[in-house]
Amino acid sequence: MSLKDYYAILEVPRNATLEQIKQSYRRLARLYHPDLNKHIHDDRIKQLNEAYDVLSDTARRLHYDIAMLEQMRNALILDMIRRQQEQARREPKMTWREGVVGFVREMKKEMQGN
Repeated sequence: MSLKDYYAILEVPRNATLEQIKQSYRRLARLYHPDLNKHIHDDRIKQLNEAYDVLSDTARRLHYDIAMLEQMRNALILDMIRRQQEQARREPKMTWREGVVGFVREMKKEMQGN
């Protein structure tokens, strides 16, 4: 499940202070409030409220930031795995004969080394 980017919703940087979050929330709430703007959908103000509830509470913000970092880490790992799989598909495959010859060669090295 993908987390919503509350920082983007409130249009603040990830290192924003509580005061910056509050100012941005108030500005956007006035802009998107359905009582003040009849053509605006109610969903946007719900997103703003949800984002503000999480980011204005220090403990909830910490849990949210940790979850976001975990989600970004998982996305990077999946991307790395996909790239490695694509690279493996592009590399030439070893033939059965090459595999047997290589195996025998390694066995001879082992026997001579011991």
